[in-house]
Amino acid sequence: MNTNNNTALAHVRQDQGNIWHEHALDTHLREVGRRADEAATTFDSADWARLAGLWHDLGKYGNEFQHYIKNVTGYAAEAHIEGLAGRVDHSTAGAIHAIRQFGKIGHILAYLIAGHHTGLPDWSASETGGRALSARLSPEQDYLLDRIPLQAIPADILNQPQPSTRPKGGVEGLHLWLRMLFSCLTDADFLDTEAFMDGKKAITRTGYSSLPKLLNAFNNYMAGKARTDTPVNVIRSNILNRCREKARMTPGIFSLSVPTGGGKTLSGTAFALEHAILHQKHRIIYVIPYTSIIEQTANIFRSIFGDNIVEHHANLDPDQEDARSRLATENWDAPIIVTTSVQFFESLFAARTSRCRKLHNIVNSVIVLDEVQLLPPEFLQPITDVMNLLVQHYGVTFLLSTATQPVLSSFHTFGAQPFRGLDNVYEIVDNPDALYQKLKRVEVRIPDDLTTPTDWQNIADALKKHSTVLCIVNRRDDARELYRLMPKGTVHLSALMCGEHRSRIIANIKARLERNEPVRVISTQLVEAGVDFDFPVVYRALAGLDSIAQAAGRCNREGKQNGLGKVVVFIPPKPAPPGLLRQAAQISISLLSGKDKDVLGRDLARQFFEHLYTRAPTLDKHDIYALLTQDAGEGAIQFRTAAARFRLIDDSAYQTILVCYGGNETLLGQLKKEGPQRWLMRKLQRYAVNLPRHVFRQLEAKNDVFQIWPGIYAQRSTTLYDDTLGVITDGGITPDNLAI
Repeated sequence: MNTNNNTALAHVRQDQGNIWHEHALDTHLREVGRRADEAATTFDSADWARLAGLWHDLGKYGNEFQHYIKNVTGYAAEAHIEGLAGRVDHSTAGAIHAIRQFGKIGHILAYLIAGHHTGLPDWSASETGGRALSARLSPEQDYLLDRIPLQAIPADILNQPQPSTRPKGGVEGLHLWLRMLFSCLTDADFLDTEAFMDGKKAITRTGYSSLPKLLNAFNNYMAGKARTDTPVNVIRSNILNRCREKARMTPGIFSLSVPTGGGKTLSGTAFALEHAILHQKHRIIYVIPYTSIIEQTANIFRSIFGDNIVEHHANLDPDQEDARSRLATENWDAPIIVTTSVQFFESLFAARTSRCRKLHNIVNSVIVLDEVQLLPPEFLQPITDVMNLLVQHYGVTFLLSTATQPVLSSFHTFGAQPFRGLDNVYEIVDNPDALYQKLKRVEVRIPDDLTTPTDWQNIADALKKHSTVLCIVNRRDDARELYRLMPKGTVHLSALMCGEHRSRIIANIKARLERNEPVRVISTQLVEAGVDFDFPVVYRALAGLDSIAQAAGRCNREGKQNGLGKVVVFIPPKPAPPGLLRQAAQISISLLSGKDKDVLGRDLARQFFEHLYTRAPTLDKHDIYALLTQDAGEGAIQFRTAAARFRLIDDSAYQTILVCYGGNETLLGQLKKEGPQRWLMRKLQRYAVNLPRHVFRQLEAKNDVFQIWPGIYAQRSTTLYDDTLGVITDGGITPDNLAI
């Protein structure tokens, strides 16, 4: 349908019958304002979000943009104007209008409006590139608003009173509040545009079950679980009941300190569901540290909740997705989200529109942080800062779930900045120390001499004495060196194997253990957090006490053995990799030296984490806090620089390659022929391996890898990938500083 030529357009589309449809700009602005208002109501900031929605596309009222949209879409080819071949800046005009209307306070809206396509900008020029907001608001840019005839803009859109609600969290919390408003604006903009461009897609987003229905499904699942009355199952049942009881408590930060095998996942889920329903939370977000272990938890949830669970992580198999779940990864508008620590925390410090869009759906949720001890110390301060803000101002409840609970409370060491930690954390388990004693299923043996290493041959000889044994080492090359000394049939696991390969091997190991078949496994620590192995004997190369405790959780997990399982710590030929892992190992040596210690005791774990955090060079390695708060009182925040620096995994030192495994040649051929498509790249992610750049360059020089598509590299040499060991390079090139 057409309207008159004077109608300002936000978008146009052509249907299958070649009929054009116009999306009136004033309609779009009012609807985005309404949607943003609704989203920001959850944190009492609706007036700001509504105004950002009304003004975000004011620049589209200009003749330049109106000619541009008609020309570029082919709607009116005669509208072509010389010099309009490129994009027209339609974002800065609304930001300038906000400053003219409200002065300095208009900076709040200016960040949102100016960044609604390209992402939240830095206030001043920085290392990230991109135009700083201060430059975009300079007098030289005034023409971007002045060229628009004000009479073209409806008065009810242009003339608005200054919002009255105050920012959340004061100056130190301003950056998160702005991100939340930005999330409301960008999601509203996307959703309204989607409703016009593709109404079917908008309808697909609906249809999830309510949390009370999901609690019923959970209760039915738990009632149907075949549980023998073993001592371990009695303890698990008591933990579950305790979680249900404590779900009634006031929202805040809770810890669930339960030894591995104590049923943390299901008990924590019971707490999250009942707490969410009682306190009218909107969703549950389950955050897991590694993509290599996320599938296990997601599969449990899928068996309980069906398609009401949405996974958002790199290793997701597209065959597990449907159209609705794919859309839900964009904005997390679903009842249960399973994601990674990287995705969750990097999003909370992000600048990009696509990363920030989901943030407002974190508000008023229950967030389970699984294996919370794996939070990286060098980012711990900004992480605890943002967690405190979420609890205090955005209705979030956190559940910190782990067998090795870190010490995250505030502390102050001489000569260093005070650590602003998580205080007033409520422990769900009444007497964790007694629980750990009841669930004791292993004996940990520590060598008398913690400084003299044992060579790999002696370790291999010790492992050969056991028909079923797991040995966990600190490096990829350690795993290979030890594996080559083991008998035929030994299983190897490391991240030099692609995700699909690892998943198949892990499933095979579990099946063999279930059938009581002998199996020897040599692995890096990728099996330590969340992989439900149950070995009678586990060997662990010296590492941090947290890693030793996690390794012990793979031993006699179900308590089915007569007597205690056996965990043997040994000193490997090479020390742990430099950095955090080596520092953790050194702390273990100092704590374990001398008289006998309860290696898995909570008191020793507390001492370990206290040493780990107080000895860390810094808990804010990249000065994230300063970038976001130092000049926030003046309206100057370095969003883009902080986002670039907040990377839990530094991928700049690595290059991803796609390998040939499991008959995926057809997929690789399709990529080479047709280029990347979302579904195809999601499938191929299962066949990705990250290599250090210097190793990658050696392979590239030898023509073992090639650029299958611009920026995407794949295996060329048929001998590069081995079905047992993963990526193989001449001379066994695997760098010393690789851990997983």
